[in-house]
This record gives sequence, structure tokens and C-alpha cells, in this order.
Amino acid sequence: MPKKMMADRTVLVTGASTGIGEACARELAGRGWRVFAGVRDDDSAKRLTERVPSRLVPVRLDVTDPAHIAAAADLIAREVGETGLDGLVNNAGIVVPGPIEALPIAELRRQMEVNFFGSIAVTQALLPLIRVASGRIVMMSSLNGRVAAPFLGPYAASKFALEAVSDALRGELRRWNIQVAIVEPGSVQTPIWAKSKSTAQRLSDETSDEMRELYGQDIDAMQRAATGLADGAMPVRRVVAAVVHALTARRPKTRYPVGLDAKLAVLLLPRIPDRVCDWIVRRSLGLK
Repeated sequence: MPKKMMADRTVLVTGASTGIGEACARELAGRGWRVFAGVRDDDSAKRLTERVPSRLVPVRLDVTDPAHIAAAADLIAREVGETGLDGLVNNAGIVVPGPIEALPIAELRRQMEVNFFGSIAVTQALLPLIRVASGRIVMMSSLNGRVAAPFLGPYAASKFALEAVSDALRGELRRWNIQVAIVEPGSVQTPIWAKSKSTAQRLSDETSDEMRELYGQDIDAMQRAATGLADGAMPVRRVVAAVVHALTARRPKTRYPVGLDAKLAVLLLPRIPDRVCDWIVRRSLGLK
């Protein structure tokens, strides 16, 4: 198949209603890609198409809904035809914070359904189109895909699992020259922090008196840490740059740690004992 021009390339970005996903969708559309932007509501779709409307195609997509995924795959197949899909950015994600002992199992399952199973389900549905184009898959992981912090265990579990499956996919898809890259941001200036703080407050409010007595001090510290991390977070454009490189570079990296905190974790944490690592993580979160 002849090499496509930039204006002919197509990509699906999940979780494009806000934050990293929205920024990626806008940047890629501005570079000439035709972007299928996975959104949850009409307001998000309207906001996305106010700029570069000819390149942005909103797609109603809840990654936990098989009917949504099937409909999105059918729509994209009709649009791209025999040329296939050049890229998939699995970005949709949520944060479910709190002490594991106190978290309802339904909340733990919701964390995995969105961040892990949702990404795999979308990938499975789109792989036939990606194979046709020898396209690329980008998985949005996190610093927490390498380091599991207290009270972020469910989120870290979803990202650890996503990294493992991404490594397996990279080997399984090699025969079709399908590159699989993992982006691992540290703290980023996106609405996910506001959402996680809101969820943390709700979980705190719903925690039993017994659990509150056990974990109240740490929960309060984590809420303060979330505010501090949000204030010091890096601009989203740095994550977008990593995604663009993963989709366009002749030899993309397999992993993209983004931000000083993520890069330090990659370099230092594997070289120090677990208990020292635990202490560093606790200190960074204000936990004694």
C-alpha cells in the first residue's frame, strides 16, 4: 500500500471530551489527520467541532458499552473504507481513589472496566482496520503504571494491567508492523484531578465511622496532596507531543515517560529497595 499523506491519515481518540484526549484530538486534526473523537455527550461533540470541523468527527463512545463500541467501529469502517485506520489512542480513563479496605467492589470493578477492559475492547474492535493500514496503537498509561501509591491502588492496578497487555500486544502484532506505544505521564493539568478530588470527597463522606477512624488522617492528607499535585502539574501539551511522536515517528518508542516525576521514577525506583521506594512515595503524598 502506498504511504499515506498526513491529510489522508485517520485516528480514533477515546476519552476526547476533556483533558488529554481533547487536546490530542485537536492537535492531530490541526496537523491534518482526520480524527474520530470519542465523546460521551452532545455538548462535548459541539465544542470539539467548533475548531477544524472538517477534520474532527465526534463519535458517541462509552468504552464500557459493547453497543457503543460496535457502532463506533462500524461508523469508522464505513468512513475509512479499504485504507484502514492509521491510529488508535486509548485515552479514556477515570481515577477511583480511596483505601482498598473501604472501597465498594463495584467501584473497583468500575475502575477496571473503564481503564483496562474498555481499552482492550476498543482495541479488539478496531484491530481489523488497524491491520489493513499497518497502523499504530497508543495506550495512555501513567506514572502509576509503574508505581502503586497508597489510596490509588485501583487506578495503579488498571494501569499496571494496561502496560502488561500492551507489552503482549507489541509482540503479537509484530507480523503486521503494528507499533504499540505506552505513554506514562506524571501529574498533568487536566480535569481528571478535579474529578478525582470530587470522588475522594464523596468516598470520604460515604466512609463508615469505623473506616474514618482508621484512615481519616491519611484521607485528609491525600486530599491536600491532590490539590498540591494539581497546582504543580505539567501542561497537557507535553503529553500530546508524546502521543504525536508515537503516531508519526519513523521509529517510535515503546514507552514515553512524560514529566520530571515520571522520568525520575523510571530511572531511580527500580534501583532502590521497596521500602525506600515506599517512603519516597508516602513523603510525596504527605503521608507519615
